[in-house]
Amino acid sequence: MTNKELQALKERYVAAGAASPNEQFADHATNAELWDADGKRMIDFAGGIGVLNIGHRHPKVVEAVKAQLDKLMHTCQTVMPYEGYVKLAQKLSEVVPVKGHAKVMLANSGAEALENAMKIARAATGKTNVICFDGGYHGRTFYTMAMNGKAAPYQTDFGPMPGTVFRAPYPVPYHGVSEDEALRGLKMAMKADSPGNETAAIVIEPVLGEGGFYAAPASFLKEIRKICDENGILMIADEVQSGFGRTGKMFAIEHSGVEPDMMTMAKSMADGMPISAIVGTDKVMDSSGPNSLGGTYTGSPTACAAALAVFDVFKEEDILGKSQRLGDTLRRRFDQWQEQFPHVDNVRNLGPMAAIELVTDKTSKEPRADLAAAVTKKAKENGLILLSCGMYGNTLRFLMPVTIEDNILEEGLAIVEQALKEVG
Repeated sequence: MTNKELQALKERYVAAGAASPNEQFADHATNAELWDADGKRMIDFAGGIGVLNIGHRHPKVVEAVKAQLDKLMHTCQTVMPYEGYVKLAQKLSEVVPVKGHAKVMLANSGAEALENAMKIARAATGKTNVICFDGGYHGRTFYTMAMNGKAAPYQTDFGPMPGTVFRAPYPVPYHGVSEDEALRGLKMAMKADSPGNETAAIVIEPVLGEGGFYAAPASFLKEIRKICDENGILMIADEVQSGFGRTGKMFAIEHSGVEPDMMTMAKSMADGMPISAIVGTDKVMDSSGPNSLGGTYTGSPTACAAALAVFDVFKEEDILGKSQRLGDTLRRRFDQWQEQFPHVDNVRNLGPMAAIELVTDKTSKEPRADLAAAVTKKAKENGLILLSCGMYGNTLRFLMPVTIEDNILEEGLAIVEQALKEVG
């Protein structure tokens, strides 16, 4: 079917709230390129929103999924478990930097991971509250919507949010929130709203995802660790978007040396197959009763096979080295753009988790969401998928596969550069 025919079906049958504004329909893809239903080629700088760190349809992942399909598709692991689940749990426990021996629960999505992390935190501490941060994004289920540090579009139209969720500032000096101010705000939240004896967890993205790709300073994360230790609070690092090589390390928290009590992950964990994980210290993870955690599809055999193959690819193809080199390449180009264009400012990266900000000028720093929208629109017209994000909608974020070929990367960056010229 053509894009036009598929669009007609979408408008007739897909709920408006779930429908994509994009009128192109993906047909097939390889690494950092995909083709739509009309055969138009697109370079992918979005990666399914950070899901494809090792590219579309990595051959080793495809092979692993096909092999699993020949053996077993589903039993529900709580009814009859299987090898892939426990082997993946072992692998995660060996590499995730939590505070102590790790145990694992597998789920289906990032939001489901966060929901279960909070269930576990409540069971482990006997407390109910959670403190999150401005700009944070944790999902679209009801509790994770409440945890999000941005109301629209996630909470719009859905009525009152669950209680027991409180919020503190995230340090973004460019927008006037220093690290000291963020710490003061966190301590005030604990004084005014959620004292330590009522707070089960503090949940933080080491690098804000939807909130704008701002990295928390190591000193800030260390201070949170200290506050948690002093108050019997669990520190939960949400690595759904920043994990699996997006920042030059397997997990972004590793840049700080901080060991959280729990971590959540999903997205690039299985190169496109739906799976997520909650990994935490054994005593924490074992705190709830039998059959208190789970779900029909959690940790499906095919998704586990994909995730195990991803670990093999990381080792065999030096994905973390490629990630670091890609981050360096992006930063060099971003620095050129910041010098070249008056409306490009605050270029930043932690590895290839990279972004630029579009503003009126470098003095006022006034966010220009309209420019970001214009650049992404122009890029799409010229064959590039590019996403904006941030509290002000003026950030361009770069989530191309770490495995992108050099010539494809350059082609995509040239499209962005031309778009910046045309909208300036």
